Amino acid sequence: MNSKDLAVLQPYCENDMRQLKRMSRSIFMRFNEPLTNADYDDFYSIANLVLWRAFNCYDPNTGVCFEGFLHSCLKKKFKSELTRRHRQRRIINLFAVSLDSVNEDEEECSLLDYIPSDFDTFDEVLKRQERGQFSDKVQQYTAKLSKRQVDILNMLMDNYQAKEIQQTLEISEKEYADNLHVMRSYENVKILF
Repeated sequence: MNSKDLAVLQPYCENDMRQLKRMSRSIFMRFNEPLTNADYDDFYSIANLVLWRAFNCYDPNTGVCFEGFLHSCLKKKFKSELTRRHRQRRIINLFAVSLDSVNEDEEECSLLDYIPSDFDTFDEVLKRQERGQFSDKVQQYTAKLSKRQVDILNMLMDNYQAKEIQQTLEISEKEYADNLHVMRSYENVKILF
């Protein structure tokens, strides 16, 4: 690397990479992408790498100034980085599988069939219910609710949709939402735990 090469890189490297950061920031502003300070640091690191690669790939015989060449390289790299980041958000979590899902390849066995356990959830709930562990708490919870809220609760337990509950009880969406908010408030729900 000779002094001529250093003369090309020096304006971008001096003053804590001020000119490179200013060029990068002007590119960010055009993308209208919300970025945190950590994102800016990531993109400045990418800009450093792009500066070095652009310097190595730059051919002065093309008739384009180095600044224009660097600007186009930065813009392309930032676009591809933003695309990569957004793609990560769209990836489906393939590992979230229900224990009741059936294996299509072999015989129809669920994952639950492969887990060795003699614990039965339904039996355990019935035992607790027989001992009255749930009924007392539920009675205390429903005692704090209004008649309208108890009606909503019963309809929700019977798998009614919100619209059906509103039509049946002749209440507005706001009244329904307000009642749900009261029913789910910590003051009322803490009794159940």
